[in-house]
Amino acid sequence: MKDPILKKPVSFYDKFERKGGTQLETTHYCPGCGHGILHKLIAEALADFDIADRTILISPVGCSVFAYYYFDVGNVQVAHGRAPAVATGLKRSNPNSIVISYQGDGDLAAIGGDEIIHAANRGEYITVFFVNNAIYGMTGGQMAPTTLVGQKTTTSPHGRTIKNEGYPIRMAEIIGTLNAPVFVQRVSLHDFKHINRARKAVRKALQMQIENKGFSFVEVLSACPTGWKTTPVTAQKWIQENMIPYFPVETFKDNSGMVNSEPPPVEQTLADEEVLDILGLAEPESAKKVDAAFITNFPRQELKIAGFGGQGVLSAGVILATCGMNQGLHVSWIPSYGPEMRGGTANCSVILSKDRIGSPLTPNPNVLVAMNGPSLDAFEKDVQPEGLIIINSSIVKHQVTRTDVQALYIPLTQIAADLGLVAAANMVLLGAYLEYKKIINVEDLIKTVPIALKKKHLIDVNIKAVEAGVKYIQENYQN
Repeated sequence: MKDPILKKPVSFYDKFERKGGTQLETTHYCPGCGHGILHKLIAEALADFDIADRTILISPVGCSVFAYYYFDVGNVQVAHGRAPAVATGLKRSNPNSIVISYQGDGDLAAIGGDEIIHAANRGEYITVFFVNNAIYGMTGGQMAPTTLVGQKTTTSPHGRTIKNEGYPIRMAEIIGTLNAPVFVQRVSLHDFKHINRARKAVRKALQMQIENKGFSFVEVLSACPTGWKTTPVTAQKWIQENMIPYFPVETFKDNSGMVNSEPPPVEQTLADEEVLDILGLAEPESAKKVDAAFITNFPRQELKIAGFGGQGVLSAGVILATCGMNQGLHVSWIPSYGPEMRGGTANCSVILSKDRIGSPLTPNPNVLVAMNGPSLDAFEKDVQPEGLIIINSSIVKHQVTRTDVQALYIPLTQIAADLGLVAAANMVLLGAYLEYKKIINVEDLIKTVPIALKKKHLIDVNIKAVEAGVKYIQENYQN
């Protein structure tokens, strides 16, 4: 008989590298924290079931976000509370994958409460691991939806009260009342006996997904000595004496023996035309077919379009991306804007490419559009050498400082104002850009305007704005 070999599960990375790679083989978690224990239980199950290569682990904001440093699986980090929604999309589009939502109590029971309830009620074929330490562990020890009555936190210094903050929320009980979930259990990590029970629950929850039986939910009581301001030993005792009486460790639903009468979601692939039709961006029948030579020779365009909110910065990006998509190009568009849309700063990244796009971000664009001075100041340095900068000279009064880029000074706002619609400056921009670069026919942009523009009564003036941009380039920047 061979001696057992004790080592990390193969579903863990060999080295736990932090940002910069300066600290290796170390954990992010505080002494006594349960995250590391739960990580190990999940990693062992992934290895034993041999499903790591098709697993996607989703971690949102909070201490759970560090999971992607440990698990050698597909990892997606999402906004606070949104893990169940993202998990739903991933599982429905990749039905053969194993999708895990790994969330804390502040994340799942607070901002994500609506998300988890509806995902469970729909019976999504995902597995949820919910770490309940009765506090916001990462952000300073604030009161969470699961904080116990009388428990002191940084935001409840005198202890939680029923009258003021209400009762702690029992998520496993809530999920267990729904019809769709097939397995709901609460476990604890405060001693070896309960860790062994947690191990079985983790494996069973994953088994439910492997067997395509439906939604499973495991709530895990875990210590947070740092947030509770106590020692690891005292924290484990506190779980036994305080948490378990209110959050009993038991199984609330187990339909693992059922025969699933409904098949799991089936991957569906939509043709490009179907996607365009769903988005309301379908081409008119008269639109030309994709030109293979055009695609093959297309020079990748990475644009940053920036200005004040209200200048049509974001919509310019959408229309340009739509035009590119209608030509058969791979496109992406992603916005970024301040808290005030009107009058606040806004920019968007647009990529047009003959090849698939790995990331929608454009940290080093080869085309920058500066609709105002702050945008030129903020992004000029990022433009690739030999790149193009288009400056709205109606507003921006200073010059580009770099000598290794092309600069076009176009009074976009004034040209639009002369047409009677200042907001059409973005369309003047698109006409000028395509006429100067000659990468897409301006006629194809004009065909896109009626499809992409929501305000149909403004179609004519926007088309005139495109033509005005073309005319300005012909008169000022072409021989």
